[in-house]
Amino acid sequence: MNKKLLILPVIALITFQACKNDKKPAEESNATPQEVKLVSPEFNADSAFAYTKAQVDFGPRIPGTVAHQKCADYLVSKLKSFGAEVKVQGAKTTTYDGKSFQLKNILASFSPEKKNRILVAAHWDARPFSDQDADAANHTKPFDAANDAGSGVAVILEMARQIHQKQPDVGVDFVLWDLEDYGKANDETPDETTWCLGSQYWAKNAAATGYKALFGINLDMVGGGSAQFTQDEISRQLAPAIVNKVWDIGNEIGYSSYFVRIPSGKLVDDHFWMNKAGVPSVDIIHYNDNSGFYINWHTQLDNLANIDKNTLKATGQTVLETIYREK
Repeated sequence: MNKKLLILPVIALITFQACKNDKKPAEESNATPQEVKLVSPEFNADSAFAYTKAQVDFGPRIPGTVAHQKCADYLVSKLKSFGAEVKVQGAKTTTYDGKSFQLKNILASFSPEKKNRILVAAHWDARPFSDQDADAANHTKPFDAANDAGSGVAVILEMARQIHQKQPDVGVDFVLWDLEDYGKANDETPDETTWCLGSQYWAKNAAATGYKALFGINLDMVGGGSAQFTQDEISRQLAPAIVNKVWDIGNEIGYSSYFVRIPSGKLVDDHFWMNKAGVPSVDIIHYNDNSGFYINWHTQLDNLANIDKNTLKATGQTVLETIYREK
């Protein structure tokens, strides 16, 4: 993804909250997320890692390739096996370079009869070229796309597996976006419309059909080491209450080093189009105004060796806990 950045001054507001431990204060520094009482099932990072590997094993999931089709079949089958109602949404779609592809958004719903719903999304396609690689000779080569976007999809698959075993009080809709990462490197359009083609298509249909959800969470690059999920401008402006809800829960259950309360610039990601469809939505994305996106973003090094189970765990447990606290 390109994501136009409106760079804002970084305001490093880091608040340390002491753990409550009446018995042995000396043990506070050893507190772990596992010691926190959760209302959600335990997110299994090993399982999420396996789902990341399963996608990578198909090869780069570039639209129009055999790997893309095989992975689509796998994702549909897997979500159905967890008891979700699944459908593939899309139409012939033209990319910025004039090529035409069959768009394949994958929609999965749990408890579709429930009025109160939460939407969780991630893109599943791979960018066709490593245009951010340090070696210019690699710029036309595909890459494994383990983090961008295998990790977000893997987190969703593991959450779906948990929801199948224990239903939350609300309905949950998962959407896997296609043709998210096939945008023009220097897109100067106001809303960077060469990117996020899947969520743009979904947003038009959601608005037309009157789709409603309490809120939405988009996952993007949620498996890299030492990840920092800052609070981007679009999330803060269009869904401030949801930003506070998700980041507060992440901090409460032990993941303050990931869910940092630091504002960042304007990132036109899929959550922008979710908001356009009337669903107040936030982006959980590995980005910082100082260092930019995930270090291996759109390079040959975005591979399985650089996926961190701790980051998968922090993301998945926080989103699961957010879902299971809703009534």
